[in-house]
Amino acid sequence: MSLPDAAPASSPSPRALRRPRLGGLTLLALLPALWLAPAAAQEKITLQLKHSHQFQFAGYYAALEQGYYREAGLDVAILEGEDGNEPERDVVSGKAEYGVGASSLLLARLAGKPVVVLGVVFQHSPYALAMRQTSAEPDIRRIIGKRAMIGSLTDELGNADELLAYLIKEGIPATSFQRVEPSYNTADLISGRVDAIAVYTTNEPDTFDRLGFPYDIYSPRAVGIDFYGDNLFTSEREIANHPARVRAFRAASMRGWQWAMSHQEEMADLILSKYSHRSDRAHLLYEARQMVPLVQPVLVEIGYQNPERWRHIADVYAGLGMVPRNANFDGFMYRQDGGGASLLWLYRVLGAAALLLVAGAAIHFSLLARERRRASAAIRTGEQRFRTMFEASPLGIALVDSITYEYRDINPRFQEIVGRSQAELGAMRWLEAGHPEDVAQIKVQMGRLLAHEVCSFKITNRLFRPDGELVWIEVSVTAIETEKGSHPHHLCMIEDVTDKKQSEALIWQQANFDPLTQLPNRRMFHDRLAHDMLKSQRDRSHIAILFIDLDHFKEVNDTLGHHQGDILLVDAARRISACVRKSDTVARLGGDEFTVILSELEGTERVEQIAQHIIDSLRQPFPLGQEQAFVSASIGITLYPDDALDIDDLLKHADQAMYAAKGAGRNRYSYFTPTLQVAALNRMRLTNDLRGALKGEQFALYFQPIVHLKSGRIHKAEALIRWNHPQRGVVSPMDFIPLAEASGLIVDIGEWVFRESARWVQRWRREHHPEFQVSVNQSPLEFAREDGAYDAWLAYLQALDLPGQSVVVEITEGLLLDANATVSNKLLQLRDAGIQVALDDFGTGYSSLSYLKKFDIDYLKIDRSFTRNLAPDSSDMALSDAIIVMAHKLGLRVIAEGVETPEQRDLLAAAGCDYGQGYLFARPMPAEQFDQLLRQQAA
Repeated sequence: MSLPDAAPASSPSPRALRRPRLGGLTLLALLPALWLAPAAAQEKITLQLKHSHQFQFAGYYAALEQGYYREAGLDVAILEGEDGNEPERDVVSGKAEYGVGASSLLLARLAGKPVVVLGVVFQHSPYALAMRQTSAEPDIRRIIGKRAMIGSLTDELGNADELLAYLIKEGIPATSFQRVEPSYNTADLISGRVDAIAVYTTNEPDTFDRLGFPYDIYSPRAVGIDFYGDNLFTSEREIANHPARVRAFRAASMRGWQWAMSHQEEMADLILSKYSHRSDRAHLLYEARQMVPLVQPVLVEIGYQNPERWRHIADVYAGLGMVPRNANFDGFMYRQDGGGASLLWLYRVLGAAALLLVAGAAIHFSLLARERRRASAAIRTGEQRFRTMFEASPLGIALVDSITYEYRDINPRFQEIVGRSQAELGAMRWLEAGHPEDVAQIKVQMGRLLAHEVCSFKITNRLFRPDGELVWIEVSVTAIETEKGSHPHHLCMIEDVTDKKQSEALIWQQANFDPLTQLPNRRMFHDRLAHDMLKSQRDRSHIAILFIDLDHFKEVNDTLGHHQGDILLVDAARRISACVRKSDTVARLGGDEFTVILSELEGTERVEQIAQHIIDSLRQPFPLGQEQAFVSASIGITLYPDDALDIDDLLKHADQAMYAAKGAGRNRYSYFTPTLQVAALNRMRLTNDLRGALKGEQFALYFQPIVHLKSGRIHKAEALIRWNHPQRGVVSPMDFIPLAEASGLIVDIGEWVFRESARWVQRWRREHHPEFQVSVNQSPLEFAREDGAYDAWLAYLQALDLPGQSVVVEITEGLLLDANATVSNKLLQLRDAGIQVALDDFGTGYSSLSYLKKFDIDYLKIDRSFTRNLAPDSSDMALSDAIIVMAHKLGLRVIAEGVETPEQRDLLAAAGCDYGQGYLFARPMPAEQFDQLLRQQAA
């Protein structure tokens, strides 16, 4: 598609979320008018789009193809556009009656052009800025001094206004970078011709993902600039001359949008068959999915527009100096009469039903009153029997004057429950021992009882015994018939439910709070977040969710024990809670993971202050008995409703942001960005594809020669795996090896690499050199697993009649630090089998001499970072010399990696280095090509 200059825009206010959508009754009221529209009297009108046909205009295609325009008496022609301002020019000039425009329509109106917005389709703007991803943490300031395609340079309305306002708010004026006339071609960013381009989040990211291009997306919504997107509009002339046609066209268009958003696959097929082949079906469906959170067809009635949102957009324009402040745009928003009268019959039915219910209730209460009179007579005739039951009842019972609250009669169980004798109670008034917070509620119910609104009620409340003990009781109060002229009385029956309440409180506490820190647990966190989200919708406020993970906490548990780790967690919970308001929620989800809900936010500045306060607080030492522990925190931040609209997505995004913070070096916070979501989705897809790669024979083994520097002969090689993905092409091991380790697939992949290497080394030892060796890399996860992996290797080597010396295992230094028994045993097993061990990337890690003495290592591989800058008197040369001398004194041989020039080779050979490996000799190549290289050497 051709990217338009104008930016769609903005998010619905909570008022918009509450706006009722058209229901069945409203549609029924509209049907007669539609049926009466004469088929032969169709009026020809034109709808001018912003640019070429695509899913962005699906609602209008649906209204046309489903016959909604025809039913409204309209013959609609839908025209493609050349640029974002073509609809506004054509509607103002009368060339078209209707158009699709961006929020810059407000600029046209304030410039005196008679445009009127009929309805908003995109409640949020898909307009954003894309740049090549260069680091783990996105930084919009990278655009300074660079070339960027942001809007047409000759556009009179400045359709780049949304992004320019965003950059200005980030402290980046338009003069700080070079604007280039846009080509609307993503290849310009991918090739590096420009450094940033304006994109639609519904379109270009799909192209980037398909090409595997790493990118960052920067949205103006990140700083609170929230524009509307596509808007259906017309002219004042059209509204004045054809009011009925305007209403009919708007209603049919919005009806088409409702159909299109709920029939996405049918719409994609329709666009391909009748409108455009520029995009394939997968892209159209991608665009449709991305439009759902922007259009919000479930939450907001399509077409709804909020004056306060337009005021927000006007304020942004005013901040850019494009319009005066507090500009008047009366008449810009289309007004149509409501249809409340069509519901009058429903109100009448409900009123009649209410009257019937009241009459039924009155009859019911009348019958109850008659029954009470009969019961009173029965009580009077059986007073002695009642007295016996009264005295022996397991319930506490008291007869109370409903006016003076004096006790008239009290049974023994009542006295026992309240902890007072009959004489003590006789000197008191009912409710004097009650909890002040509960007494008010009982008095409200008593008022209803005396007003004859109810004849009884039940309530649970608290009272104090003379020793101060708090008791929970269930109270049942029933009005008692008395003689005419005397005070009304009521019977109060109580039951001690303290044990039950305490059990319920304990169960509730255990179900909702973490027993260690006493913070809300995952269940309570979800409940509070759901409550805060509803309140946010009502108040139009924001919520921030902070996902906190303690860095290096595992080391505390491993070194000081779990008891000390628990003490640290309790202290961490206290510190985090001290950084937020009492109205905010701090929860522990499990392990060393905490979450914070910051509600009722006006902006993000306070979020960053709190996040940094938490980081600074947790960075302070934790006293643990005689020891001190140091940890830090990585925090992921996501915002509601900007980043997601449901709890699961919010937590997923916060978790992704937290891992981005960890990846950037820990001890910091990171906001969620769409790029993180794209990266997570790519990782998931790549992992899924990786599961079938072995079975699909998609892996290939490459070999890079290791050259003996004195003789120049090749008797060794390093085996390197490559993945030939059927769609993505060759995937770098840097991309898929971490996924293989995380998913556990690395074990099967490592087994395949070993067997393929062994098969080739058998051939090369037979045909080229009897002592030929192949080095295979081993992941720490492979090396440290506790099973008989090397038993299977040795059996396979024996089956091929190969000695252990034919294989070299390359490991990293990290494996040898604090090596456990499993690692030590594996090294001994390799030594006993004759398999040699090489220490890869030596010099860049811990470079500890102790493990060189402790373990049987055969080769040191000098890292390419030393080889790259070798010069006769350089520090890298001095370090390389030292490594070579030390290795030889310890009986180790040295391989230098990254040899790319003859000068590097000669310096290493002069220093006594044994072997070299690098592009000077050969790049990694397929096994067949490497076999040919060996044949050329022998010739």
